[in-house]
Amino acid sequence: MEIKELKKIAKDRMKGYCRLCKECNGIACAGEVPGMGGKGSGESFKRNYETLKNVKLVLKTIHDVKDPDMSVEIFGKKIDLPFITAPVTGNSINMGGFLTEAQYSDYVVFGSIEAGTFAMTGDSGNPQFYIDGLNSIKKANGIGIPIIKPRENMKIIENIKKAEETGAIGVGIDIDGAGLLTMALHGQPVGPKTVDELKELTSSTKLPFILKGIMSVEEAELAVEVGASAIVVSNHGGRILDYTLGVAEVLPKISKAVKGKITIFADGNVRNGVDILKYIALGADAVLAGRPIIWGAYGGGKEGVKLIIENLKEELKQAMILTGCKDVKSIDSSKIINLNKQF
Repeated sequence: MEIKELKKIAKDRMKGYCRLCKECNGIACAGEVPGMGGKGSGESFKRNYETLKNVKLVLKTIHDVKDPDMSVEIFGKKIDLPFITAPVTGNSINMGGFLTEAQYSDYVVFGSIEAGTFAMTGDSGNPQFYIDGLNSIKKANGIGIPIIKPRENMKIIENIKKAEETGAIGVGIDIDGAGLLTMALHGQPVGPKTVDELKELTSSTKLPFILKGIMSVEEAELAVEVGASAIVVSNHGGRILDYTLGVAEVLPKISKAVKGKITIFADGNVRNGVDILKYIALGADAVLAGRPIIWGAYGGGKEGVKLIIENLKEELKQAMILTGCKDVKSIDSSKIINLNKQF
């Protein structure tokens, strides 16, 4: 199967929930939450797209880089490229329901592994969806990371223990899910967390703990303070708060403040391998993406997910060769021109 065919099948199966636009810029699906769009006007989704587009690569072809090393190590596990599948749940709510949650979880977990990386699984207003993700990780001998919604701490700790039982690589919460509409629709209490509450969570487990949804230097520094192992710089795909900055705008300052103190992931409108290089050059250690993986799962199941990631890998390899990057550590700000205004 080719990418073009996979996307056509996915579009048919997603029943209008995602139009698979030529440019995934958040315009056509603005306000479609639940659904695949951005909150309200869709400006946060659009800004992720626009600000990442404003990062340009510096073409370099006088060098000896012909076979770059794309591998990185995350929480002691080596993966073939600095890319991890983002946590996504709610097939029946957001994607048209062609797949069950259990099917989707299996496809992304095993498709990611076969492509040389691993997946994060998610949580939802339906607690069974979290369990479905855990079941997939357990079947994969713990190769995966479950991400939990910011429920009451007691509930989160219960879910952390369940994650530990699967042998998972790590665990975390998408703290920006505090305002997620789909949770409110299902009567699931979520909300912000205090520093003390976060310290309780990080101290409750020996697993690497991730805070997903960090968009400021201040909160990145607080993540270090509370003992988190990693942050995901993300505005939740523009799905929780209108008119935020884009990930590409805030990442450089966050990286400058906490690089080396905590692992930094970036998640925002990654659609090809060039986008991975851009985010690494802006300061990320690795990159997440959700929507392309959804297309892969809906268009071709496990093999579709594998195809999407392998395509990202090939695009990243070409981008590294044509910018003179022999390995991921060689990807830095000298390989890009950032046209975004810095805040």
